[in-house]
Amino acid sequence: MTDPLHTDLLDLAQEAARRAGALLRDGRPADLAVAATKSSPIDVVTEMDIAAEKLITGLIAEHRPDDGILGEEGAATEGTSGVRWVIDPLDGTVNYLYGLPTWAVSIAAEQDGETVVGVVTAPMRGETFHAVRGRGAWATGAWDGERRLACRPAAPLEQALVSTGFNYVSDVRAHQADVAQRLIPLLRDIRRGGSAAVDLCDVAAGRLDGYYERGLHPWDLAAGDLIAREAGALTGGRPGERPSGALAVAGTPGVFEPLQRLLEDFGAWHD
Repeated sequence: MTDPLHTDLLDLAQEAARRAGALLRDGRPADLAVAATKSSPIDVVTEMDIAAEKLITGLIAEHRPDDGILGEEGAATEGTSGVRWVIDPLDGTVNYLYGLPTWAVSIAAEQDGETVVGVVTAPMRGETFHAVRGRGAWATGAWDGERRLACRPAAPLEQALVSTGFNYVSDVRAHQADVAQRLIPLLRDIRRGGSAAVDLCDVAAGRLDGYYERGLHPWDLAAGDLIAREAGALTGGRPGERPSGALAVAGTPGVFEPLQRLLEDFGAWHD
């Protein structure tokens, strides 16, 4: 049965993502510059990341003032309703800074600690992905109406197209490059898109066979992880664990387990 609360959360997440996506797409200044850095000098924040998060959190507070919020750019409230929003106002900031199209707004809603709604909008691709737990994953874009998403049919690992990302801390990046070098001969190829949320949605849409990354935060993967799972993909971290900052893996049923085993063997995770 459809939970009316989940429908309401989806509607609010879609509206917030739509407004923030329009702000980022249409409001990007020609002289956009770095406003701050985080983990390293190349891990950047722009004024538009901050503006988009303020827009999203303001809309949520207006409609659901008792909910908790966790946002990449500092928004953090506990809430009392049992619902928490996990927000990445601009996933793929470096792409956005350089004018590359692969960036997204990612908004997830958790109920009692479990993700129940996920929305990812990629304005420069003209696509929005969404999922409600137990109700499948869907997208709107260049086609008419909504399209139900399904991950690709199972393929052997050697025919898999897999995406990944790299950390902004130099020694972590070096280790990730070593892992990728060992993986490349065992796969069809590796891609690096620059947005974890978009990569997870591309697994859901059948555009990738798999994805993995070390060092993600909850806001990077909350919405995309649900969308991928609702499209039939498998997701996890190290064997037997859920996706986390140590490791996040997603893939079609035929790719997920062998990819996860290789990543464990290659030490792609960290404590």
